[in-house]
Amino acid sequence: MRTPARRMTLGAFSALAATTLFTAPAHATVFNQGISVQSEAHIAGDGSITLSGTYHCEAPSPSGAVQIKATVIQDGTRLSIGAGEVVCDGAEHAWVAGSPLTGGIHPGAARAVAELQEIHMSGLMPRAIDTVAQDARDIEVVEHA
Repeated sequence: MRTPARRMTLGAFSALAATTLFTAPAHATVFNQGISVQSEAHIAGDGSITLSGTYHCEAPSPSGAVQIKATVIQDGTRLSIGAGEVVCDGAEHAWVAGSPLTGGIHPGAARAVAELQEIHMSGLMPRAIDTVAQDARDIEVVEHA
């Protein structure tokens, strides 16, 4: 009778451990984060478009990285652009996102969305992307000399 009791005890502990493992919260996302997008986007003479703004964030989870995604929406056209390196040290930093392709974006009224995203990695592959801060506003796309 001891063998079944040991198996039941081992089975119960295994089930409890698995439940604890699979219900534990995922790695925490960044805290104290924010992002803003400027009220103007610029189209240069060569047709490239630039959006800019500011962001701040603290250290991301150990298994993640942080990126900025900027999107401009105009007349049914949606153009998403990645910004450069993100530094999460709690200080406010400027960001700039540019694309050589305007994808039908032209001078005039538009909508811009800036997102601060945390990428959760599984080995070398992204497992999930969480938007941890966002700013959306109506903007003006202007020609830049």
